[in-house]
Amino acid sequence: MKKSQIASLLLVAVMLIIAIYTGVSVYTKKNQEINTLQTEKQNMNLNLQERDSMVNELMSAFNEIEDNLKFIKEKRQQLSLETSQEGGRDQKKVIIDDIKMMNEMLEKSSEHIAQLEKKLKNSGIELSSFKKKIAALNQNIEDQNNEIVSLQRQLEEKDIMLADLSEQINVMEGELNKKADTLQLKQQVIEEKISDLNRAHVAYGTFKELRDKGVLTKDGGFLGIGKHTAIQENFADDYFTELNIQDTKTIPLFSHKAKVISEHPDSSYSFVEEDGMIAYLQIDNPEEFWKISKYAVIEVK
Repeated sequence: MKKSQIASLLLVAVMLIIAIYTGVSVYTKKNQEINTLQTEKQNMNLNLQERDSMVNELMSAFNEIEDNLKFIKEKRQQLSLETSQEGGRDQKKVIIDDIKMMNEMLEKSSEHIAQLEKKLKNSGIELSSFKKKIAALNQNIEDQNNEIVSLQRQLEEKDIMLADLSEQINVMEGELNKKADTLQLKQQVIEEKISDLNRAHVAYGTFKELRDKGVLTKDGGFLGIGKHTAIQENFADDYFTELNIQDTKTIPLFSHKAKVISEHPDSSYSFVEEDGMIAYLQIDNPEEFWKISKYAVIEVK
């Protein structure tokens, strides 16, 4: 073989080796690029999955917190109306329990938002819209807290007003009780005076009976002639029967004869006979009959 042919073969061999090496290098480089792209794609998919998971979690949490805040707002408005109305102890206890429940819900919502903020920060995901949403929720919670504090203050002010009102009522009740006691005493005095005005006394019997009881006596005349029956001075009340002027219209006698010794207008009374006897004395005009004296003395035979 000629030297020229050998040189040509060597050249071809060298070129072939260079071509093979170049091809292998290009293939290796391309393969590395493909692997790099696949890794980047996988990382991107993981980031997207993590982002989607974070977004879903944030949306679910936001919806839950917003529902709680909406419930708290409606409940607070309802309590504001109930607080402005009159209510008993049971209603006050319900309001206090509801305020406590709302405070606990707001506290849990605040803790939940703090956890979401921390998670969002640690994830390295930049979601500006969600940051604004979290800021808005925090502001909403702060506003609700302020409203609940105002509601508690209204409840405390109402308690103070009720305490003052209760004290005023107690003072008024004390004054009314004093007035009632005074009126009762006055009423008793009036009743006693009316009872005194309507109280009268009557005594009837034979002259001997009335004389022996210290009610009647004989005075005047000369040598026992012309004496007349009279009521003794400073007579005792023991023999007299007490009666009520308004209730008493008749005085039973059941005698053959009767004579009124005490002073009473003749026109104010009359004797009523039954079966030939004087059955009773009829008081025709009580006001006139008792006008001169509240003591009636009747002698019977």
